Amino acid sequence: MNIIELQKAIGAKPDGIWGDGSRKALLAAFTNPAPAKLSAADAKPFADRLKVSAKQLAAVASVEASGLGFDSSGKPKILFERHKFHGFTGGKYSVSTFSNPQGGGYEVSSWDKLLGAIVTGEVDAAFMSASWGKFQVLGQYWSDFHYDSPFALAFSTVPSEAGHYELLSRFIEHNKLQDEMAAISTNPDTCRAFAKAYNGPKYEQFNYHNKLAAAMK
Repeated sequence: MNIIELQKAIGAKPDGIWGDGSRKALLAAFTNPAPAKLSAADAKPFADRLKVSAKQLAAVASVEASGLGFDSSGKPKILFERHKFHGFTGGKYSVSTFSNPQGGGYEVSSWDKLLGAIVTGEVDAAFMSASWGKFQVLGQYWSDFHYDSPFALAFSTVPSEAGHYELLSRFIEHNKLQDEMAAISTNPDTCRAFAKAYNGPKYEQFNYHNKLAAAMK
């Protein structure tokens, strides 16, 4: 995706110039003042699809989600990773707030970093460098999860919380974690396989297996 294509997608003037009007249009397009929350009835199809119980899905959401999926303004929560953008673009824009070989810089607004990265014209890399929504899934996996583009993955988190669960479901399916998720119970040992796969080899350090077990009680 180039800047003109992005401008068309967000309703900005398609002139190829990423100025103040385009920045405002993107923030407006990604703002939903009243995103629909996922009800228990809405959650059931996701649980059925993953062959897990509603309680297991709720436990994963309770432990693995970064709180609510939207910020106070109604935009999906994001975390822009400047080292990812550095990697995707070969370091051409380093060192800057949005491009750096080192991770960090989280004191700077992720939305500001995303907007700054887009100015370079590296639109796909910009959206790939952020994690999106309730479950903070990186945009770099857009193709693996069968979205049309990095922008499409990102924008799927805007309409409702259901889009966040769709993204989680595609993550689980792609990584073949259905069995590990279905094994989650009140026994922490049954939660280890999922915690290790989802949170990495240091899962014990952050007690994720015990947290999942506690969420099942």
